[in-house]
Amino acid sequence: MKLVVGLGNPGKQYEKTRHNIGFEVIDALSERLNIPLNLAKFQGVYGVGHIHGEKVFLLKPLTYMNLSGESIRAMMDYFEINDDELVVIYDDLDLPVGKIRLRQKGSAGGHNGIKSTIAHLGTQEFNRIRVGIDRPPSGMKVPDYVLGRFSKEEQEAMSEVIPKCAAACEEWVLKPFLQIMNEYNQ
Repeated sequence: MKLVVGLGNPGKQYEKTRHNIGFEVIDALSERLNIPLNLAKFQGVYGVGHIHGEKVFLLKPLTYMNLSGESIRAMMDYFEINDDELVVIYDDLDLPVGKIRLRQKGSAGGHNGIKSTIAHLGTQEFNRIRVGIDRPPSGMKVPDYVLGRFSKEEQEAMSEVIPKCAAACEEWVLKPFLQIMNEYNQ
């Protein structure tokens, strides 16, 4: 069993913003794996499918970023999903646009969605895919930056990164996460 979670904020005003890159990856994965996001529960929308005989859940928490852990914990408890069967995809200010970094554990690094996830899981040890969005330009506040949209050049980079993240998630169904890390962290 695998649970792939993309972090973001619900609502039209947040679509295509830097902070919603996790949602975009889940949408791409939903299409790639033919797993429709047609179920609503656990304060989120999700889909269930089977890939190579493995049950796979895709989840977009609708709690807003700062409460993402509530949705994740509820779904994990209901379906008895273990921490090592989870991967969380989210934006990261400390990576350049277009870079991804896979990790098996770590701090929240100031990301409120990850802070909430750590708090609700009671551990920092869960798989994650960090998607680089870079730091805001000088003088711009972080909340304004992460809730802003990508420039045209950044959109081009993201159009390559989103399928790459989706491919990593699909491969994780068959391979250990450590192996996926070695293949995708460059």
